[in-house]
Amino acid sequence: MKNFGLLGKNIDYSFSRGYFKDKFETHKLDCSYNNFDLEKIEDFKALKTNETQLSGLNVTIPYKQVVIPYLDAVDLEAKAIGAVNTIKIENGKLTGYNTDHYGFEQSLKPHLKPHHKKALILGTGGASKAVAFALKKLGIHFEYVSRTQSSTVKFTYESLALNGIQDYQIIINCTPLGTFPETHKCPSIPFDEITSNHLLYDLIYNPEETLFLKQGKEKNATIINGLNMLRIQAEKSWEIWNS
Repeated sequence: MKNFGLLGKNIDYSFSRGYFKDKFETHKLDCSYNNFDLEKIEDFKALKTNETQLSGLNVTIPYKQVVIPYLDAVDLEAKAIGAVNTIKIENGKLTGYNTDHYGFEQSLKPHLKPHHKKALILGTGGASKAVAFALKKLGIHFEYVSRTQSSTVKFTYESLALNGIQDYQIIINCTPLGTFPETHKCPSIPFDEITSNHLLYDLIYNPEETLFLKQGKEKNATIINGLNMLRIQAEKSWEIWNS
């Protein structure tokens, strides 16, 4: 039997375990998939001692960046992104990869129109870095939005309210705001300026329609949740584990 799992914190809600369980049952594969819910990344050391029993891991919030020092090697794309969401374990060696950027790019492309030339990325965590990597590949200019300004963050949520969002036709929520059970939460952007030309993408998939997406829908914007991205990146992870 091959054993796989998900590394994260407070991940009972996670899509991955159910997805891979169904996959293994459907294709009659002798594999298992379990959640490794760690209170802190330092606990990963203990998990590593059992690495011979594992063939691969997915990684989710909040460990996509801080897990990197615990790995033996990192794929060039994951290194460029600065975040890992897939770990392949082979011959006692742990190699980090990033399949988030592939999942995001492939799920976004069918919805792109000629006027979708500039994007805002809400949040600066590991997922936002994969999104930025994909947007670069697609030739879409982007800016980060966060609570505080920095050399890489052009807009704060406060300044965004003053500057407006008319020039940015794609808005991607990479924050956890709105995730079940806190479905009443939402990034603070000027939703009054959203139009039918906008595309709102929320990496969250639980709930299926977040408050962020609902407000975009009310303005007739195109809305996308993170479910298809997850399916695509999960299959890419499976491909890496079995290559």
